Order: sequence, then structure tokens, then C-alpha cells
Amino acid sequence: MKIAPFIFCLSFFSIPILLSAQRQMENLDRGVVATKTDNQEVFVSWRLFQEDQENLAFNLYRENGKGEVVKVNNEPILKVSWFQDQSFDPSQRNTWFIKSIVGNEESDEKGSFSIAASSEAKPYFSIPLQKPEGYAPNDVSIGDLDGDGQFEIVVHQVGQSRDNSQKGLTDPPIFQAYKLDGTFLWEINLGKNIREGAHYTQFMVFDLDGDGKAEFACKTADGTTDALGNVIGDPAKDWRDLDEESRTFGKILSGPEFLTVFEGSTGKALHTVDYIPGRGNIGEWGGIGGNGGNDNTGNRVDRFTACVAYLDGIHPSLVMGRGYYGRTVLAAFDFKNGELESRWVFDSKDGKNPYSGMGNHGLSVADVDFDGKDEIVFGAMVVDETGEGLYTTGFRHGDALHVSDLDPTTPDLEVFGIHEIEEGTKGPGVVLFNARNGEVLFEAAQDTDVGRGVAGNIDSSRVGAQMWWSGDPNLYDLSGNVIGEAPKEKNFLIWWDGDLSREILDRNYIVKYGKGVIFEAEGATSNNGTKATPALSGDILGDWREELILRSEDNTELRIYSSTIPTDFKMPTLLQDSQYRLSLAWQNVGYNQPPHPSFYVGTGMNKFKE
Repeated sequence: MKIAPFIFCLSFFSIPILLSAQRQMENLDRGVVATKTDNQEVFVSWRLFQEDQENLAFNLYRENGKGEVVKVNNEPILKVSWFQDQSFDPSQRNTWFIKSIVGNEESDEKGSFSIAASSEAKPYFSIPLQKPEGYAPNDVSIGDLDGDGQFEIVVHQVGQSRDNSQKGLTDPPIFQAYKLDGTFLWEINLGKNIREGAHYTQFMVFDLDGDGKAEFACKTADGTTDALGNVIGDPAKDWRDLDEESRTFGKILSGPEFLTVFEGSTGKALHTVDYIPGRGNIGEWGGIGGNGGNDNTGNRVDRFTACVAYLDGIHPSLVMGRGYYGRTVLAAFDFKNGELESRWVFDSKDGKNPYSGMGNHGLSVADVDFDGKDEIVFGAMVVDETGEGLYTTGFRHGDALHVSDLDPTTPDLEVFGIHEIEEGTKGPGVVLFNARNGEVLFEAAQDTDVGRGVAGNIDSSRVGAQMWWSGDPNLYDLSGNVIGEAPKEKNFLIWWDGDLSREILDRNYIVKYGKGVIFEAEGATSNNGTKATPALSGDILGDWREELILRSEDNTELRIYSSTIPTDFKMPTLLQDSQYRLSLAWQNVGYNQPPHPSFYVGTGMNKFKE
């Protein structure tokens, strides 16, 4: 039986710490963020935590450039976790911080946010980048790299890149780490023996060993150089195919492959092991998936995925994947005492195995059977925490995947995905199924290759998620009924305005269903071509709404946008829901997808509680 994570009381949603109580989670500060909305007004918001009492109130303080501290609010802030400050002197540097009120006494809280003197009003704060020549920032991830309770940002810097289906040389992938105040921390260069492209380098940022500091992990090779200048493998080796007439020109289909965990605070390589699985016969990675054939050009063999999952219910494990068109391999590792240890390997091997060809261009992690341990939802199949297949639906691979409590009237989680129906294969292009047992709840677009699809509560007049996908003009409810016109945007979701329904994020703008564009990030742009995805989107600062991270059009900075719309709803940070936090870790993988919590957030959520 699923235990509902939210209890509604007045305007506060409280999350009981139940099955996730033993999980090693981050020790975060209050995540204070301040946004100057005009010259005389700043919108300040902060995190609430599961362990906070329902009647916990706050006082907001401001320190100016002279060191003078004043309390901003007249009455304790109880019903919300935001405040609009109109009393500051914009000609001075100002710093906002909060204190919680316990009984009749104040308690100091960690976390503050500063705005420079005479700064212009803008809807974001920026992180200037030390961009390598010829590179541009792409996907990012977050983690508390130094253990101070604040997130740092790890940026994937991308030069010349290529899809697996293309031949040609690429630039080496480069990763950089920054503090939110713009302080540069380190740079790691993966070297010429790692090819650049959306399907090659999947990176995880997470506290893998429970020491309070996040690590950075990814696939490496001969010549990878850590932030201290240490080289992994043999720097003299060049495993690229340099024959311009070859069908595999520029690809790397021989030579050793490694998996390395780096220290988050310094970028130092901590431990390196062989990547599991190796390439083997590169012509044996096709199968019964949507692209059913094989190839000998490195297209199918070099399709990688990654995630973090609590496989024992307590400690996070690193899971690295290879393949999804046919053969699929997931390899789980534990990082203990500074070393990677193999936990298990899931291998679908060939087309005789019903799990072959069922993986996606991405994945999700959720406790689908409510045993306190995570499963890996990999497109049309689910792998149990033991490394054994839990079930497979047989619907083949696809490009989009959404896993959450999409239907709050039932006790289970649901999986919504789209599927590529190609090369004579048959089946539905759209499927909604029960995450616990794979029972099909809805299917559509028979024998149609569907490219994009989304599920979320975007209609604020309806309870539960709505579904829509490319090639169909209609918006559907969870029973498959047409309930309206589908949005033209089909990429991402974000909680942005003041109500509980979700908004639609696409490129550099946010759409409210039925109302149109409500926010546009001028001067910023999205990543990954037609996928039009953010560098990252999620609840990383402030109240429960989600932040948007985009690169500037000139690629010189990251811009972090936080909602300044007042909200009547007060709830703990989504980061304390393990499924949501893990979804921020895997968001950069393959075809990026929006994060989803393990519980329903949307219109009418207060009706579904236990």
C-alpha cells in the first residue's frame, strides 16, 4: 500500500518521513534566494523541510553594506515561505537571511542571499563561466560538493559534438564545477578517447559514500585528465578511427573503457575501474526494439545511460548502462571507502530475452512496489533492486518517459511513455501503464512512431495528469478521453506560478495551459536542438516551485531563474522526496526529461491523503 507523502493542514503540506527515513540524504540549508523585481522590490523565498513543525514561522532579516541588520517583516511569516521586501536601499549591497521562530525564541538558520549595490532588476542571477575556447555550456547537474549545505553546479562544456549515427571527429568533453556565487572550482577533461555527443557521456553528481559531499562520476578512457592534472590510463594512446574514408571515421571502437569517481570538492580522480560492460562484438547490440537491426559502425553499441538508485533502501548506488535498441546492460556499483565495488549486472543479452530492446533514450528511478528500495524504470521495462527484471511490457524503446503518481485516485505510480514503431514493427506509440506490475491502462497511436510526449497536471480545473504527444492535436485524460486541445509544446514541465498545477516549459519560455506564455527568459537559450531542454530545471532553491537554469545566448554565463509569483501554498522542498531528488541526478541523461516526485502534486492534491 502506498503511503501518501503529503497531509494537508491549513496552507501547509507536511511530508511524513516514512520509508525514506533511513536513506542517506543531503543536509541542506534553507536555500534562500532573492530576486529583484524592480528597483524598490525584492522577492525572497526559502525552503521548508519535512521535519518542520506545521506552525513554524520565520522572521526575515536584511544586512546592508554598512553591516546594519534590520528585521524586514512586522509579523512572523507563518502561512507562506516567501516575502516581498520593499524597504531596502538599492544603492547598497544587501543580504537576506531568515530565522525560524520556535516558541517565543528565534533560531539561527543556515543560508543567505546577496544582491550587489545598484544592480539592475532582472529575473535571474548569473554564474559567469570560464568557457573553453570553442565550447558552449550544455547540461548541468547539482550537488553539495563541499558539504556546506549549498548546492554547487557541474557544467558539461561541449565543443564539436556528433550523434552516434554520424561519423567525424569531436572535441573532448569537458566538465567544470562552480559555486552558486560564481566561484570556479575545477575542470576535468575527458580527453580525445571519449567522443562528444548526447548519447556518449552520461555523468552523475551525487553523494555516493554518505560523507556529506557529492562525488562526480562518468565514463573515462586513456588520456582523461582530472582537475589536479593526473592522467587516467595511457595519455599517448589515440583510439580514434582517423581514416577519413572509413564508415567509422572519428569513432572510438577499440581501446580500454573505464568508470571513474572524482572527488566533488577538488575534481581529483578517486577510483577507476573497467567500464561494465565492454563493447564485445559491436555488431551484436541490435535487437527487437524500434530500430530492430544491428550495425557495425558504433551506433548501437555506444548508447549510454546512467542513474543513481537506493537499491538497498539506505545507500545510493551508481548505475551505468549501455544499449537499448537491442541488448541492454545495466551495471550497479557501490562506492565505499574510496573504491567502486560491483553490486550486480543486468544483461538482456539478445532477442530471445523479452527485456531486449525495451530501454529508452533515458530512464527513471522509483520505488514502484513500495518496499523501500528503488527500481529502474527503463522505458518499456522495469529492473528490480536485485538486478533482476521485474517485468517488461514489450512495447519497445522510445524518446520520452514520465513516472509519478499521475492518477492520485489509485494507490500505485504510473508510467507514461511514447514508443518508436519503425521498420515493420507493430504496437502502440503511446502507453500508460501501472508502474508496479506493468498493467496497461491506456494506449494510443497504434503502429505509429511517436517522437515526443508529456504527462502532467497542466489543467488547473482537473484532478490528475493530462497526456499529450506529437502527431495528435488532442489533450487526453488518464482514461483516454479527449478533454481539449493539446499544447503545441511537448518537451518539459515546471511548477512556476502560484497554483498546484504544472506549467509547460519549452525553449526559453513558460506556458500556462489555456492562458499562453507567462514568462520568457530573454537573452537565454535552451540546449539539445529540437529537444529544447533547459540546462537543468528543478526545485533547487527557495520555496517548492522549480528553478530554471539556461545558458545565455552568448554562452558566457548560466542564468538561474526563480519564480517571483506569490503562492498561497506552503510545502516542504521537493528535494526531500527521494524520487524527485534522483530525477535531478538523471535529468542530463540522453533525451532530458522533467523531474517528477513520487507523489501527486496538482489540483486537488489535498483530497488524497492518509
